[in-house]
Amino acid sequence: MSEPVLRFDRFTYRYPGAPGPALTELSLEVGEGEFVLLAGRSGGGKSTLLRAGCGLVPHFHGGAVAGELTVAGLDVRDHGPGELAAVVGTLFQDPETQVVMGTVRSELAFPLENRGESRAAVARGVEEAALALGIAHLLERPTHELSGGELQRVALGAALAGRPRLVLLDEPTSQLDPVAGDELIGLLRRLNEEWGTTVVLAEHRLERCLTAADRVLALAGGILACDAEPGAFLAWAAESAPALQTPGASLLARAGLRPPPVGVKAARATLRSAGALDPLPEAEEAAIVERHRTETSREDKVTLPPTRGAAPRPDSPPKHRFRGSRADANAALRVRDLWVEPPAGPTILRAVELTLRPGERVALMGRNGAGKSTLLRHLAGLQQPTRGSIDAAGRVALLLQNPNDYLVHEQVRDEAPRAALALAGLADHADRHPRDLSGGERQRLALAIVLGGGHDLGGPAAGATSAPAGAAAA
Repeated sequence: MSEPVLRFDRFTYRYPGAPGPALTELSLEVGEGEFVLLAGRSGGGKSTLLRAGCGLVPHFHGGAVAGELTVAGLDVRDHGPGELAAVVGTLFQDPETQVVMGTVRSELAFPLENRGESRAAVARGVEEAALALGIAHLLERPTHELSGGELQRVALGAALAGRPRLVLLDEPTSQLDPVAGDELIGLLRRLNEEWGTTVVLAEHRLERCLTAADRVLALAGGILACDAEPGAFLAWAAESAPALQTPGASLLARAGLRPPPVGVKAARATLRSAGALDPLPEAEEAAIVERHRTETSREDKVTLPPTRGAAPRPDSPPKHRFRGSRADANAALRVRDLWVEPPAGPTILRAVELTLRPGERVALMGRNGAGKSTLLRHLAGLQQPTRGSIDAAGRVALLLQNPNDYLVHEQVRDEAPRAALALAGLADHADRHPRDLSGGERQRLALAIVLGGGHDLGGPAAGATSAPAGAAAA
């Protein structure tokens, strides 16, 4: 039997300043060519496991290590991230923190050049990665012009350049819309099948990953709580960890239908066996799928034409576009006829009308590039619209996608007031370095920073900043 590509043997790790270990007596093996899904609540140890697998733990984060960890036979304590990069590729949540070159081609070539590969080997590796990831048409594009989904594919391509035996991914779909996220998971499964690349993927949205996975490892408090194939994992979650159930499995369980379905096909079979779903002729089902695919493709190609001729563009921003007023006592925020028309390119926001009432919780949805972030930045007063007005009845805070941009201190306790940290569930992490927190914990810390400022409105993303002075009145 071949040696496992990833092996933990009674591995324990504690971050500097942490009250307890992030991983405790962890023992598991990942075989060559497996697709393994990591599940668990935020702070359960998923990110730490991945950091250990690529050598960031302990070589970058420091801390105390006990037990053994080998990657492709290499002891992680004796081999740092630079040496392990030849056998393991890594992709984190925010691709902007990993993409460092000016063009897609140079980004894909960068890791190969760092390893001293020949010019021919670099060119071959770039072409292979670009074709496999469907980004060959982007090779000459500047990386700063790419969409979130495109940038994530480029970062994955750089991680896969040179065909590493193992690729570790920490919530790579967290900043992608549902369609782009599903496409990325499908791409990972295809690379796993066609290239034989071993995949270890940490995800919170388990429903999109279970059908691709061979195994699911559930971590709780740094301890391996479950190691099973997807169906058995769902059965375990239903009894022992309801928070880890997929929405479909939870819904069917409430209806008394078993077993928990791993995917849509299994859910349909469960419903039909219970007589809750009329059989659909195969031809009709295929027609529905094809129609949905066509409509989705058509939506992807829709662009809003420039409409600068609709009204004269002022030479300077009009006054009072963002007003801290209480013109409408029943509205926390009111948007009237908001337009965002860049000097070059299509219109981003067109005649937006929006009223938010005190205490409302509103989900802003849309595909990557649809204008969600642009609208939020305008609501917070960070950007000026072409036309229209925004009236806010109080201060406004905005959480952006990447919390790392706003973490400036050496300890969590210095980032936000104690009460805000307690509200975010981070009181026990006050002595830790913010960069040692998991992705979900850093998101909560960013929220605590916003809450500590006493704002009335906020956005539910991943980083945090306040509206500039004067943008909104208290």
